[in-house]
Amino acid sequence: MPRPFPSRRWTVLLAVAGGLATETAFPAKSWWPMAYVGIALILLALRRDSVPWGWFAGFLAGLGFFLPHLWWANEAVGEPIGWIALSVAEAAMVGVFGAAWVLVRRIPAVARSRVLQVLAVAVLWVAVEQVRARWPFGGFPWGTLAFSQTDAPLLRLASVGSTVLVSAAVVVIGALLAQALVHLRGWRVGSASAVLLLAAALTFAPWLVPLGTRAESGTIRVGAVQGNVPEQGAEAVSQARAVTANHAAGTQALLDHVAPGELDLVLWPESAADIDPRTDAEVAATVDAAAQSIGAPILLGTQRYLTDPEDPDVRQRYNEMILWEPGAGSQVSYAKQHPVPFGEYMPHRDFFRTFTSAVDLITVDMLAGTEMGLVPVQIERLGRTVPIAVGICFEVAYDELIRESVVAGGELIVIPTNNASFGLTQESSQQLAMSRFRAVEHGRAVVHVSTVGVSGIISPNGVVMESTGHYTAEQMIERLPLRTSLTVSDRLGQWPALAVGVLAAAAVLAGVVASVGRARERRRGARRPRGRGRR
Repeated sequence: MPRPFPSRRWTVLLAVAGGLATETAFPAKSWWPMAYVGIALILLALRRDSVPWGWFAGFLAGLGFFLPHLWWANEAVGEPIGWIALSVAEAAMVGVFGAAWVLVRRIPAVARSRVLQVLAVAVLWVAVEQVRARWPFGGFPWGTLAFSQTDAPLLRLASVGSTVLVSAAVVVIGALLAQALVHLRGWRVGSASAVLLLAAALTFAPWLVPLGTRAESGTIRVGAVQGNVPEQGAEAVSQARAVTANHAAGTQALLDHVAPGELDLVLWPESAADIDPRTDAEVAATVDAAAQSIGAPILLGTQRYLTDPEDPDVRQRYNEMILWEPGAGSQVSYAKQHPVPFGEYMPHRDFFRTFTSAVDLITVDMLAGTEMGLVPVQIERLGRTVPIAVGICFEVAYDELIRESVVAGGELIVIPTNNASFGLTQESSQQLAMSRFRAVEHGRAVVHVSTVGVSGIISPNGVVMESTGHYTAEQMIERLPLRTSLTVSDRLGQWPALAVGVLAAAAVLAGVVASVGRARERRRGARRPRGRGRR
């Protein structure tokens, strides 16, 4: 067997460097070509033929990526244990990819074919991404490779195959770069040049994918209010009345640019009124005064508290977006379907308390809503009800949640969020990039509105039409197209993810079989008696 390359020392360096390089492709840096470079370095680190070492190299690459990528988790919790635990858990999944790749390339057909190697490694990477987006505790899609490509030509592939196709394309290009580097190491300049040309073609060819942006069922004029919070940090929740007053003042500021009744809808972010205006007269008066002055309904975030029916001493809550009609209050709401574990509710509280008292920072667990994120809004100017797809905060990261609302009729996407807990970290810009991805994936305009920023209004082709600063009080006004056609990605639904999962499982099984067969051959060779030499 040829001498393994690289050495273990170089494996460690390449793996960590690959993870760090990949992270720079994401906001706030957004150096999108570095995703290809990072994947190439990670694959070079995985050339040793050892499953445990493959896991370890993948794990190191994952740490190099997730520790800086999820730094905002440290800001939110106020101590490093949550940030480190989350980063280690996600990095372990990258380790699974590394181990699986070592197994799969033992399949004789894969070992002989560079084309199959490129395709197989892309399938395995995407399959692991899809698993960690769903498991454990409902999954965590943050750091999906596709979200690094919102400024790249590959973004257009989102309309064809969602995160599955875009992430796969990133890995394919990265794998081609790795092959080119191997060719160059062997001074095979011609082969390296051919592979690099193919990688360049795959990088820029998606510019040819058409994207629909025109209005198909009229337009809607919206105002979005980023009210800011009195102070940075999670303590802003205790100042809920001041936050609501800030958003009411921001709504009044819209009147510097429009007359009453000229807007069809005003959007406030998640937690803009954490004291429920449906049950609190003072907050209701503040919200209604703002709605009546602007002459439009307000879609706003609030919290609905209730008592646990099994334990009257335990309180629970729903994170909701409600539609407030001027002078009429609210009859329409959407409850967040995917609360964040360890952020909005604490699973296995007693167990995790043995590691840190930070679990008790979550004093009231959030319940999951059961209805899809589709809010009907009566638009008087159009003379009809417009269904709006809504995903609250981290829900923008989950493929299925936004897709189901669009397929059910959503003509515009609204992503309300509260980023006050994350300070000046890159979490806000990472989340805005996900909204840009969803715009292209579903061919819908997106309004991404935050309490503290960064907020943005995005056209159906992913272009940010208007955006705000960080920790500022600002407003945005745009006329947006309402669209009803479904993209190829919407029509395919979860089939690409399922297909990738089946292929990956079959490949790993074949790799195990190949490994067992190879081990048997080695044992037989070791037992075979040596022939006698000639006299």
